Amino acid sequence: MSFSNDNATRFSADALVEHLKSAAEPSRLRMLKLLSEAELTVSDLTTILGQSQPRVSRHLKLLLEARLIRRRQEGSWALFRLAHDSPQGALAADIVARIDPADPELSRDAERLADVKRKRRDEASAYFSANAESWDEIRSLHVPEPDVEAAMLRIAGDRTFSAMLDIGTGTGRMLELFAPRCRSAVGIDTNRNMLNVARANLDAAGLAHAEVRLGDVANMPVARDAFDLVTIHQVLHFLDDPAAAVAQAARSLAPGGRLVIVDFAPHDLEFLREEHQHLRLGFDTATVNGWFEAAGLDNARAEALAVDGGKAEGQLTVMIWAADDPRIQIADDNRPEAAKTEAA
Repeated sequence: MSFSNDNATRFSADALVEHLKSAAEPSRLRMLKLLSEAELTVSDLTTILGQSQPRVSRHLKLLLEARLIRRRQEGSWALFRLAHDSPQGALAADIVARIDPADPELSRDAERLADVKRKRRDEASAYFSANAESWDEIRSLHVPEPDVEAAMLRIAGDRTFSAMLDIGTGTGRMLELFAPRCRSAVGIDTNRNMLNVARANLDAAGLAHAEVRLGDVANMPVARDAFDLVTIHQVLHFLDDPAAAVAQAARSLAPGGRLVIVDFAPHDLEFLREEHQHLRLGFDTATVNGWFEAAGLDNARAEALAVDGGKAEGQLTVMIWAADDPRIQIADDNRPEAAKTEAA
C-alpha cells in the first residue's frame, strides 16, 4: 500500500538521494520486494536470499536507518516488513512496484518466499487440526459463524476504516473479514501458535496490509488513539478482568472510532468453564454498557443472535455490542435498525 501521487510526501533533494541510495543495492532491493509482501525473520531472509545471517543483518540495519522498513520484536524473534505506514516506506513501495516481476532473480525469490509461506501454513494447519475438535464443539452450540460475521459488518457500519485493531485475533479471521474495509489492520494475541495460524491465513489471503503481533490486552503493542475500528471477538470470557480489557480497547480508539465486541449472553453451560477454560459464563448487556460508560464511550447498542429465537435447549446466544468514541460525532444514517436497538 503506497501513497498516491497526488498527496505523496515530498522529500528534500538530499533526503531523497539518501533514501534512494539505501534502496539502490541488489540485495537490499530484493529485501524490499520480499518485505513488501510478507513479514519475515532474519532466518526467513537468509533462506530466501541464500546469504549469510551477518550479511542479511547488515542490509536490514541500513534499511531500518533509512526508515524504509520497520522491525518488531516478538519474544526472541525479530520480524521485519516494509514500513507501509511511513512516507519512506511508501517511497520504497513505489520503487518495488516498478520492478519487472519476470526478473529471474526476483522470480526465484518469489518461489522461495512461497516455500516459506507454505511451511507456515503446514505448521499452522497441524496446530489447528489438533485443536479443531474443541472449537467445533463450541461452534455447534450457537448460530453459524457467517451469521455472526454478517451482523458484525452491519454494526461496524458501511464505511472505510483507516486502521483496525483486533484484540485476541486468534486465527486472524476478523482481519480477513474487515480487510476490504480497512486501509491497515493489526491483530494481537498472546498465543504464538495462534499467531502462526493467523499469519498463514493472511498470507494465503494475500492481505499485505494486515499483520499480527504478540501482545497482551493489558499491555498492547499499539499506539493510543490510533484505530477507528477495534474488535474483540470471543475473548472476554477468557479474561480475569474483562472490564479492564474494554477500557484498554477504548484507549486505542481514535476520535469517533467504534468498538465492536462479540461474546455470549449469560448461560449455565458449566462444561465450558471446566473443559474449555471459560472464566466467565457470558455477560449481560447492562454490564457491558457499564464498561462502555466507564471507558467514556457512548451510543451503546446490542444485538442478540440466538438459535431458534433463543428457544433451543442447551444453546448459546451470541451477543454483539458496539459503542463509539464521542470525541467526534459520526453520522451513520445507514446503520441498520437492528444495530440501533438494544436486544433483550
